[in-house]
Amino acid sequence: MTGEADVERAEAATGQPSLHVRYVGDDDPAKCTARKLARFDLAALHRSDRATPRGLVLNPHAERALSPADDPRDLVALDCSWDSADPPAFELAGEHRALPYLVAANPVNFGRPMRLTTVEALAAALTILGHRDRAEEILAKFTWGETFLELNDEPLRRYAACADSGEVVTVQQEYLDR
Repeated sequence: MTGEADVERAEAATGQPSLHVRYVGDDDPAKCTARKLARFDLAALHRSDRATPRGLVLNPHAERALSPADDPRDLVALDCSWDSADPPAFELAGEHRALPYLVAANPVNFGRPMRLTTVEALAAALTILGHRDRAEEILAKFTWGETFLELNDEPLRRYAACADSGEVVTVQQEYLDR
């Protein structure tokens, strides 16, 4: 849907992962954060599994947590309604990683844990992977984007300081125990 080559060229020049979205299109187009990212050439949308690049896939059902030890060339998110977000929807090729505990800042799910929009998921992953400036860039397109980083500042900084998935899970458990 967008200039995938333009997105990849721009991100390759900065050493940051290319952002890709497997776009299902089953939610409200007016509230779709992935479509907005694509309009600004910040992410490439893909309408089929086959067209979606093999990369690090953000998957809430993955067995391993995302950590700074992951170093993807392509970062892939699935954009669908939460009603569709069950394991069969995540059959994309690549390494699958789950985001650790974070709180949504989007107007639909504000304050709810783990109910992130596509842009929040991508921004969280970028921050954990050491690309906070890129996370700020993509969130800047949303009036509530900065709020996401403010609400999750402490956990995102702690996750980004972890060495591996196991440490991320240990830090996450502290938030779950609260």
